[in-house]
Amino acid sequence: MNKVLQLGLQSSVINVAKFLVVPLRSLRVGSSIVGGTRSFNKRLMSNATVTVKSVPFSINNSKGKELKIVGAATDQNCLQMGSDIGRAEMGTLQDDRKDIEAMTVQELRATLRKILVHCLNMKLGLPVKGRKQKLISTLRLHMDSNLPDQKETTSSTRSESVTIKRKIRNTEEPTEDDCSNSEAYGTEQGEKRVKQSTEKNLKAKVFAKAVSKEQKSLTKTGKQQIHSKEEASSTISSELLKPEEMISSLSQSEPWTVLAHKKPQKDWKAYNPKTMRPPPLPEGTKCVKVMTWNVNGLRALLKLESFSALQLAQRENFDILCLQETKLQVKDVEEIKNTLIDGYDHSFWSCSVSKLGYSGTAIISRIKPLSVRYGTGLSGSDHDMEGRIVTAEFDSFYLINTYVPNSGDGLKRLSYRIEEWDRTLSNHIKELEKSKPVVLTGDLNCAHEEIDIFNPAGNKRNAGFTIEERQSFGANFLDKGFVDTFRKQHPGVVGYTYWGYRHGGRKTNRGWRLDYFLVSESIAANVHDSYILPDINGSDHCPIGLILKL
Repeated sequence: MNKVLQLGLQSSVINVAKFLVVPLRSLRVGSSIVGGTRSFNKRLMSNATVTVKSVPFSINNSKGKELKIVGAATDQNCLQMGSDIGRAEMGTLQDDRKDIEAMTVQELRATLRKILVHCLNMKLGLPVKGRKQKLISTLRLHMDSNLPDQKETTSSTRSESVTIKRKIRNTEEPTEDDCSNSEAYGTEQGEKRVKQSTEKNLKAKVFAKAVSKEQKSLTKTGKQQIHSKEEASSTISSELLKPEEMISSLSQSEPWTVLAHKKPQKDWKAYNPKTMRPPPLPEGTKCVKVMTWNVNGLRALLKLESFSALQLAQRENFDILCLQETKLQVKDVEEIKNTLIDGYDHSFWSCSVSKLGYSGTAIISRIKPLSVRYGTGLSGSDHDMEGRIVTAEFDSFYLINTYVPNSGDGLKRLSYRIEEWDRTLSNHIKELEKSKPVVLTGDLNCAHEEIDIFNPAGNKRNAGFTIEERQSFGANFLDKGFVDTFRKQHPGVVGYTYWGYRHGGRKTNRGWRLDYFLVSESIAANVHDSYILPDINGSDHCPIGLILKL
């Protein structure tokens, strides 16, 4: 059905099963994405376990008697536990159990600490605090767990414990330094403390449960029950993996669902397109679906082998696609047009002539527009030399696709941006609005409010978040009757559309909202959905969409 540009964008989260499958005539550039649904419940536990072996050592009790204690020492190459301990030594251990009763609380604590340090070389969660009876039970449990007929069970349990502890420790994110440039973001100290506290409590609960279960088993049966390695690891895994899987899913597979902001307000929420989009319109409802995307170089996108825009068209079933920062030259346009597929027969391209391979915009549509114009229409205007505006007229509205100039390093173009460009674009829109409502879309290169950027305090003098740009955005667009559709639909939602490459902001959801759909106030009530697609990669921006009832 569709004739759309083969964009070749990279996306590891595109679900081909959700695509609208219809006959297509493919003229492809690049190759298609491998189908299938990505797992959002990524497991933290690997199948590899750390095996352990028993190592004897001794301490003296208050009466000067030597007690032999068996501890577990980690050994990656050891296949089973207790190979260094004989049954004669175990008999000595059984005799020494009586002497444990005579130990003081301080001696019990010192013994347990010595087990942790000497035997394990890492903390396995054995309690060294509490009442005397609890310490005695713990020490006895440790000694009982190393008896010959229970070596395999204890080995399995402690193996899994070591693995669990290491996995928890490895999931702690490194702290990033606070940065003030437009692509670098600091780490919120409050979030760090909360996370550390949560993980600490999680560890304590898991190992307390493990010890408690073994104690209950001894009390009930009078002897240690023997379980298989699989049963032991399954018991601990079932208690630990559920919360860890949730953390992994949020922070790794779907980072945009984690609220990332340096100064969040208490009622703010992270944007989740799975839960925050309205249900589809009833079948037969007349509407148009528009998508816009800063592709940051169309030719580079086409070279990616992991995605084809055929999947994007099938998944989203859009009517119109707007592109910014195509970086094409005029001579490239015909070649690109030849890569279109059935359905999207109408494409309109604006290229920079003042600086080749720079800027550039396009509109690709399966609806034939009534008219198309390029630039602002001002004769001889410098604004129209960089290919930043394409305007298409449809039956009930004008669609303006624009790539607003960045104020640049050192804010070299700030004056041009706010005093010339924004005013000229605003006047162009108001002139069109005299005959029809207007939809303005594209990369507007401004995070308008603090909710629209991860680190507002650190970027006040960086392009895209200066007070001058934000005031100009309000004065030339919002104050003149245009509605920010996403913010109207989601007043307290933190959703970003741009993440800088330099510091991996996308993985931690430290971004900016620079891409918009602004509409004339007269049709704002007709907006069914204004949404972000943060799961689509291939550029430092992600696509956004608008569903407008006609």
